[in-house]
Amino acid sequence: MNFSYYIAKRYLFSPGSSNAINIITGIAAAGVVIGAMSLFIVLCGFAGLKDFSLQFSSYFDPDLKIFPARGKTFTFSEVQKEKLTQLDNVISFSEIIEEKVFLEFKDKQKMAFIKGVDTNYKKVVQTDSILVYGSWLTDNDSQIVAGMGISRELGMGVEQVYTNFLNIYVPKPGKGIPTNPSRAFRKKTAVNIGIFSVNEDLDSKYIFSTMAFARKLLALADDQVTHIELKITPSIDEQLVLDELLPIFDNTVIVKNRVQLNDTLYKMLNTENLAAYLVITLIAIIALFNVAGAIIMMIIDKRNNIKTLHNVGASLQNIRKIFLFQGSLMTLLGTLLGLLLGFVIITLQEQFGLLMITPSLPYPTRITVSSFVIVFLTITVIGIVASLLASSRINQRLVR
Repeated sequence: MNFSYYIAKRYLFSPGSSNAINIITGIAAAGVVIGAMSLFIVLCGFAGLKDFSLQFSSYFDPDLKIFPARGKTFTFSEVQKEKLTQLDNVISFSEIIEEKVFLEFKDKQKMAFIKGVDTNYKKVVQTDSILVYGSWLTDNDSQIVAGMGISRELGMGVEQVYTNFLNIYVPKPGKGIPTNPSRAFRKKTAVNIGIFSVNEDLDSKYIFSTMAFARKLLALADDQVTHIELKITPSIDEQLVLDELLPIFDNTVIVKNRVQLNDTLYKMLNTENLAAYLVITLIAIIALFNVAGAIIMMIIDKRNNIKTLHNVGASLQNIRKIFLFQGSLMTLLGTLLGLLLGFVIITLQEQFGLLMITPSLPYPTRITVSSFVIVFLTITVIGIVASLLASSRINQRLVR
């Protein structure tokens, strides 16, 4: 093996007998470098895009969210509150009432969701990070905080003086068609004192209100909630918290973490990442088979040397290893150089914003250890396979 490796190293770093061979070898090496660099940049780009897309969920979604196993609401008693407060790994929790409502402001209407929250909500979700205008809810039950999309569609700004009221309607429960449609809905009025912004979907979906306002609107009992949102100790095993939570509610609830709450988004981002990886890998395969072509041309160029090596006692297996090692070394060095160039480009993007999405927003990127590992394994394995196929062309007839 040392003999084959030594000869392979000499062949790799010494010029061929013709310029054509040198050009072909240079193109093959450049293909390895560009393939590794491109794959690394794509993986870092999608890692950054994933972080950018999911950062909004950290502003709006809690660490854990409790849902009723059946129906829309469940009872949250004082005893359960006390037990939940005593859990060491639960930093804070907030009672939530959420329901679909009909909004009317002046002559404009819109369907939306009302989210009634208690005073602990600020301890669970970063309300300061999502509030862009006005102020957050106080103890006044006639206040709401609307999403930017809802505010824009209804033409509703932040009210400094309580003059323009938002009408909020919710259907009364019951069966059949009501004889008097005006009595089929409960109605409450409120004033918009703030505007929040998370993303386009949530901005057009939610308005926040106090818990008391939502309970009166929906005619719910004081111990009825639709959800409970929790903030837990960072880096704690979520399963430990789940094992403590479920007995408190007699296993009649469903608990979801942030990933499960955004399951569709995670699947979409992972699918896009996989598709991009496969496309770039396919391009890399095509480029890396230039290595096989370069090795075959090198075999032809070194035919006389191969015969000499065989005549002095080198076996066909050792001669094949020479060119296998040559292609593998070319792939290994090209991959490392491609990773280095990709790392430099991503670092420059993070520092100076070479590619901008908007005039103030650079394209997000993130360098991860997994990106290095995936690129290194992908490119080197393909290169070694291509070199193996090329070196297998050496047979008994060639050395005669």
